[in-house]
Amino acid sequence: MSEVFSDISAALQAGKAKDVKELITKALAEGADAKDILDKGLLAGMDVVAVKFRAGDVFVPEVLISARAMNAGTALLKASLAEAGAKPVGKAVIGTVKGDLHDIGKNLVRMMFEGKGIEVVDLGVDVSPEMFIEACRNEEPDIVAMSALLTTTMGEMKAVVDAFVAEGLRDKVILMVGGAPVSESFRESVGADLYAEDAASAAEAAKRAITQKNGSH
Repeated sequence: MSEVFSDISAALQAGKAKDVKELITKALAEGADAKDILDKGLLAGMDVVAVKFRAGDVFVPEVLISARAMNAGTALLKASLAEAGAKPVGKAVIGTVKGDLHDIGKNLVRMMFEGKGIEVVDLGVDVSPEMFIEACRNEEPDIVAMSALLTTTMGEMKAVVDAFVAEGLRDKVILMVGGAPVSESFRESVGADLYAEDAASAAEAAKRAITQKNGSH
């Protein structure tokens, strides 16, 4: 059965959504476990894409195509995973901060998060501190990830952190910041928990932090 998992992984890396769906249908018909297909096929493939992306061997368009193939695959597996009671690693709320309309970086982070088995609630762009707070109350995520591409909107991240403190929610979630102008020292200055310099690293750091957070309960 391991051969079909590596075939699914390879098809995903090549961004061949149709092949991914056909291989998954075949694997399910042969009695493969949906969780194994997800972990050893789709997520393993996305891990390879993430490594190549970080190394500069593939670029944003390829990542987007692979992510599309992964979404096609996970859509097929959803019912089987629900039946098996498979749970995501954790949940993240993400958004680009108020005043900033850039979403490519955020979308990449969303895909990489999903590639690590994290359920994502995407608030889109131009997200105010109040919207982050409301989503946190409604969704009860493990992590809230904010993105900014402009130096002029970076300050909004501090406003979000301050809002979480004011609302008494600061200790309930991991706050993550990222984007081109953002740095580790900036993260420290605004009081956020995590910073990563690219989408692949962000997903790894988020998964690690969520696992630690939920393991310590």
